[in-house]
Amino acid sequence: MTPPVAVTAHEGVNAHLGSGSMGVEDRDQLVATITALGPKFAERAFGVDRDAVFPFENFADLRDAGFLALCVPKQYGGLGASYSDYIRVSSEIGRYCGATALTFNMHNATMIWAGEVSDLLDMSPEQRETHERRRAEMFRGVVENGDIHSQPFSEGLNPGALAGISTLATPTEGGYLVTGRKIFASLSGAASRYNVTCQVPGEDFLRLLSVRADSPGVELVDDWDPLGMRGTVSRTLLIKEVFVPFDDEVLPGGMYDQAANRYPYLFMSLAPSYLGLTKGILDFTQAYLRGEMPGAAKGTGRKDNPVKQYGWAEMQIKYEQSKAMLHSVVDTAHLDPTEDDMVSAWAAVYTVMEHANDVARIAVKVCGGQSMLKHMALERMYRDSRLGALMLPWSSEVAMDRIGKARLYE
Repeated sequence: MTPPVAVTAHEGVNAHLGSGSMGVEDRDQLVATITALGPKFAERAFGVDRDAVFPFENFADLRDAGFLALCVPKQYGGLGASYSDYIRVSSEIGRYCGATALTFNMHNATMIWAGEVSDLLDMSPEQRETHERRRAEMFRGVVENGDIHSQPFSEGLNPGALAGISTLATPTEGGYLVTGRKIFASLSGAASRYNVTCQVPGEDFLRLLSVRADSPGVELVDDWDPLGMRGTVSRTLLIKEVFVPFDDEVLPGGMYDQAANRYPYLFMSLAPSYLGLTKGILDFTQAYLRGEMPGAAKGTGRKDNPVKQYGWAEMQIKYEQSKAMLHSVVDTAHLDPTEDDMVSAWAAVYTVMEHANDVARIAVKVCGGQSMLKHMALERMYRDSRLGALMLPWSSEVAMDRIGKARLYE
């Protein structure tokens, strides 16, 4: 891809995203707000999982607290959280309900693409002006109307973020006619917009278009009854000659490819959901070992048992490793990462996803029979934890494949 005429980064934007746009105290306050909401999320998680339904009540709470606009820049009425800030907030949500965190990620990924990341991209003055106008309207819908965005990219053809896209956008008067099929479209039936990658015939780059959920030609098909993360409601999205106005393009033409190539760190945004889930598993096990778990059989306190302590130590070590790796990579993220930078990023995602299930596996042994009971959160969290390894575009298999080839070739 050849980028457009280069201009300097958008005024007021630091080329190093990891430094964050708010102070530590402000970030801590955001996390504290989620901590206060968390017990309600955890209580609702049982029904969300049992019935495989979207966590509407949790999103209503997030909306009322202003968190749908978490990553909307302040000049557009949002909270102005950076990617690093988002990682901490998302992790705290995942601590109480993994499905809520995972779907919250889909919404915020679009906000970060159109906001913080786009400010760093090389755009012509005309592209910048157009983007400012378009994103202002998109952000207004989130801030004023509570619009929820989904970001279904996968078509089951290729694990890459820039490959395997067969969804077509045919230019027509005033916009595009979009036709395609996206699998695992999270927030199915709950999203206001489905932001999809697609290709205009004859162009050598992808476009990121925002398909309105109520547009004629939008259809959700297939049942949803998965192993875990059941509240994501990730059904199949069919798009049949759906009209998308030019102004409903999330990034100017060519900018999605530039963003994906120059700031691939955003493909890590699923990881904090699983880091938070890991913390939730630790919370459960700690309460179990102390004999403080509501609903558990009497006499389950085992904090003085050396075997249980060993398992508890393993769990804490794995969590600390995951957290340190993820935070380190995101907090130092920058444009145009080197191969060494990318190995660190892939390794961080792999570690978070695999350690989530490792910690859950150990917790099952530590907690014994309590882990089998449906009324106990650990049973759900164990199932949820196994799915992190499958999350594209950087699944565990993809990460291992890329790390295995890194540094071996010129």
